[in-house]
Amino acid sequence: MDKTLHIVGGGMAGSEAAWQAANAGIDVVIHEMRPKVETFAHQTGLLGEMVCSNSFRSDDDEQNAVGLLHWEMRAANGLIMQTAEKHRLPAGGALAVDRDPFAQSVTDALMAHPNISVDYTEITDLPTEGTWIVATGPLTSSALGQAIATETGAEALAFFDAIAPIVYFDSIDMSKAWMQSRYDKGETEEERTAYLNCPMTKDQYEAFIDALAAAEKTEFHEGETAGYFDGCLPIEVMAERGRETLRFGPMKPVGLTNPHAPDDKPYAVVQLRRDNKLGTLYNIVGFQTKMKYGAQAYVFKQIPGLENARFARLGGIHRNTFLNSPTLLDEQMRLRSRPNIRFAGQITGVEGYVESAAMGLLAGRLAAAELNGETLEPPAHTTATGALITHISGGADAKTFQPMNVNFGLFPPVEGLKSGRRGRKDRYKAYTDRAKADWQDWLAG
Repeated sequence: MDKTLHIVGGGMAGSEAAWQAANAGIDVVIHEMRPKVETFAHQTGLLGEMVCSNSFRSDDDEQNAVGLLHWEMRAANGLIMQTAEKHRLPAGGALAVDRDPFAQSVTDALMAHPNISVDYTEITDLPTEGTWIVATGPLTSSALGQAIATETGAEALAFFDAIAPIVYFDSIDMSKAWMQSRYDKGETEEERTAYLNCPMTKDQYEAFIDALAAAEKTEFHEGETAGYFDGCLPIEVMAERGRETLRFGPMKPVGLTNPHAPDDKPYAVVQLRRDNKLGTLYNIVGFQTKMKYGAQAYVFKQIPGLENARFARLGGIHRNTFLNSPTLLDEQMRLRSRPNIRFAGQITGVEGYVESAAMGLLAGRLAAAELNGETLEPPAHTTATGALITHISGGADAKTFQPMNVNFGLFPPVEGLKSGRRGRKDRYKAYTDRAKADWQDWLAG
């Protein structure tokens, strides 16, 4: 039996899957089409490149489900989390990274591993032989996407995903903007000043909403009827839901005090987060957009402090493909019709960098065990990783299946705990304590 594992895609899931399998003694070939075949969102040919954001979200492993997922991946010697720690940027209670050095380090680690090689060619069909993991992410090539759709007997589901613009720091007017994390969150001064804030008066906010509504948008092609993932809505789509929606979303003014006018409470605040270690680039938090480039520059320069902003990258929108996993995948992440093929990452219907990498970690371990002649059961659904795989492999309703971030709603209840807001802190702590114990048991085998 050929004990080589082939992985299609060198993003978060593919990179983590390769790392886990190689560390289990399996020879791994990563098939990555970049840089020979480019995508809309990627800028380099590096493995593990981040394209939508530089944030892994909350790092709180006691009160937040994604923070718990961080903890589980660290405990499993996860490459993505190890590398994120090395290139961490101040972001309050979140884990944000310097994206280019992060991707370079992921690439260097994988290329240096004696059990891993990389083949820079495009895979256009589903292989009939060998052991494979398809981890092509949201930007699966059209040829492979068609092959998947043909094999599954139904069109793969899809939604549209948007990315936020990035601004050069030296083009921001700091006489209007200031540095502060919401509620001064963070243990160090650097963490407490991790975000850059641009305040708006009521009149400025109303004018901004009008400009968003009037801006020229990217139109979908005929037949493209997919919706958006709620966690990555374009800002103008949020604004269409009500003029005050943004003030209760990415532009909420709470927990912040403008040192330029401490007695004036902003009506709305636009936040930017550092995008690289040098602090030369900042991304506009929550400002994913489908506005055309010319309209973006005009609208975003209406934000106080960004009147003369220069953009390192404008926002954009792309098609994001994923499987109806509850009907197509088994609990081992294998395609039911072709069990030599596993799927991992966002294409399985999880959402977010961390969730994608976690599914890669699990797929890599499951495939390695199978190639080593062993049987590895998935982790308990009381763990964050187990809750995700349970959800996508049958826990979700196939008729309404949509991409999902990890959240405590996917976990089985802990008996004997209070419900409601008052008991939430104790409940979440109970979830995480139970998950950590069960995850450690799973790792111990």
